[in-house]
Amino acid sequence: MKKSRYSEEQIIGILKEQKAGMKTAELRCKHKVSAAILHQWKAKLGGMDVTDAKKLRHLEQENAELKRVMADLMLDNVVLKDLLSKNW
Repeated sequence: MKKSRYSEEQIIGILKEQKAGMKTAELRCKHKVSAAILHQWKAKLGGMDVTDAKKLRHLEQENAELKRVMADLMLDNVVLKDLLSKNW
């Protein structure tokens, strides 16, 4: 996944500018982002502050690691069941 050129802190600052009354067109030109990106940011980080965004990022990373571990364990389980089911 491509890394964003904006950090969560910057994104939250941009969303606060929009909430303060700055027009979306001006905001898009100032920060050189599309309307779709602004919509995605607002859907994901709208209403959060910086600490909440950092917690969310940490939880997402932890969740991804747990998914990888679970996939490895499930693969090991399938291999062991396959070995035990064969008649030697």
